[in-house]
Amino acid sequence: MRVMDWKMKSTRLCLVIILCVSIVPGRVFADDGTPSGTAPPVRMDAPKPGLTEREQYLLERVEQLERRVEELESKGGQPAAPAASVSQPGTKDVANSAATPGATAATPSTVAPANTISSANSSLGHPAIGPQAGQATEKGKAGGTNTSSPEEPFAFADFTWLNGNSRTKDTPYATSFFSPEIRADVDYNYSFNHPADDTIGGSSEVFRSNELHVTQLGLGGDFHLDNVRARVMTQFGLYSQTTPRNDASPARGQWNLDNAYRYLSEANAGYHFNALHGINVDAGIFLSYIGLFSYYQFDNWAYQPSYVSSNTPWFFTGLRVQIFPTAHLKIEPWLINGWQSYGRFNNRPGVGGQILWRPNGWLEILGNQYALGEEALGNPGRVRYHSDDSVEVKYFDKPGPGLDKMAFSLTGDIGCEHGGGVSCAGGSKKGPKQSFLGFMLYNRFWFDRDHYGLTIGGGKINNPGRYLVLLPPINGATAASGTPYFTENPGDIYKAWDISGTFDWMPSQYITFRGEFDHRAANVPYFSGPGGVTPTSCPTAPIVENICGSPGALVPGFTPDLKKIENRINLSILVKF
Repeated sequence: MRVMDWKMKSTRLCLVIILCVSIVPGRVFADDGTPSGTAPPVRMDAPKPGLTEREQYLLERVEQLERRVEELESKGGQPAAPAASVSQPGTKDVANSAATPGATAATPSTVAPANTISSANSSLGHPAIGPQAGQATEKGKAGGTNTSSPEEPFAFADFTWLNGNSRTKDTPYATSFFSPEIRADVDYNYSFNHPADDTIGGSSEVFRSNELHVTQLGLGGDFHLDNVRARVMTQFGLYSQTTPRNDASPARGQWNLDNAYRYLSEANAGYHFNALHGINVDAGIFLSYIGLFSYYQFDNWAYQPSYVSSNTPWFFTGLRVQIFPTAHLKIEPWLINGWQSYGRFNNRPGVGGQILWRPNGWLEILGNQYALGEEALGNPGRVRYHSDDSVEVKYFDKPGPGLDKMAFSLTGDIGCEHGGGVSCAGGSKKGPKQSFLGFMLYNRFWFDRDHYGLTIGGGKINNPGRYLVLLPPINGATAASGTPYFTENPGDIYKAWDISGTFDWMPSQYITFRGEFDHRAANVPYFSGPGGVTPTSCPTAPIVENICGSPGALVPGFTPDLKKIENRINLSILVKF
């Protein structure tokens, strides 16, 4: 009995304390027409067995307050939840604009995300702490998880499965002001052609054979405060030399633009407007999303993308406006210096834009268009047009220990140049046909709750005039110097195709161990053969930095060893957090 009496007294004491504490919430929650400080009437049900009338009243009062809290939470929206990762395009821009690399979601009234996925494929429309949601992936941009506001662009589903989007779901050390980002790409490439100088050509991702190298080391992140946004990412390693080498625009004018920008893959700033579902205005260097694949290999299903992606821009310098009319749609116009260029090639900049539509969590439709740029160095009469369009579909998703996900991506590109001695159609007095036509198709399989991945794919291009073909680095040749050993004259024929198989082990969302086999072929000698592409002697001048004479110059008695076929194995460790 004493035990029972003690329990009853304890119960009454607890209920009295709860009642006293409830007086303040009762005042705070009185927003439904009840005078402040007046408790709503309590409905008295039949007393529960073992409780006095007073105890029954207190119990019902507590239950009523709990119901009231639930009503207020339902009126105010979803209860607070842990921040979620929102990626951007850093594909050839996360352009995808989007978005954007990984970031955490914030309320729409705080700050706007920097790039993505590119995203991507592209940046988000509303503020976020970190990169990419979007792709949003640009050649270079990533997607986000479904834990942020339903009004957040592309936050209604998890898009980390997309090719060209980062698969990370959070940024561990993000703050309200800065979301850091660290990327590393260390790889070993084995060429079955065994070039004597270990030089690989014809790729914008792979450059040396039979050696371990740091292809990319990126340090940076996203700054965001009061709707002001900025993003910076470094590029140390091989990218700091190879990416500027494919840009001929620094050859026009002074101040060495390739040296000024070579250690930056992204450097832009802008402002987020709280209109529609978000409007971002950014200027600087940002990732392109033409070509679907991200500039950062961590974001991609394969290490060596097919020619459609590898031969199209990885970055733009200029101005972009990202408009999000709905949470499913992004419209992004561009005004840029030129086609993957730090400066202008002639007297007119280029214009373009992107439309990204994600009607649901398993489908993405992406279109990138470019026009009017004069992209031939020293030839202001030659104008370029290009259309790059992709669809990505996730057609199987059943998490489990076996095969748990399947998706494919299909990209088609068409373009041409006219004027300055060439024409889009050919067969006219204006000059020979100068065009680009290509596609690439990849299928991805995930296993064991996304810890393993297998990708099979490839593609094909036809590029008469060779205006988008990557120049082999024969005797140090660059896009500006050209080389007599591989001409890019109007009418020069170039056709190529490739297939690849990629296997990934992903023990953590922040690291990928990748093994890949690539088979590449062209209709003309193009890939480095056993003899290599570097002169071993210089009959007229000493070799300086492995270049005989000026970059790309003809060397008497020297012939580069070029082959029509190349087979490679790539082993890489890719990190992003």
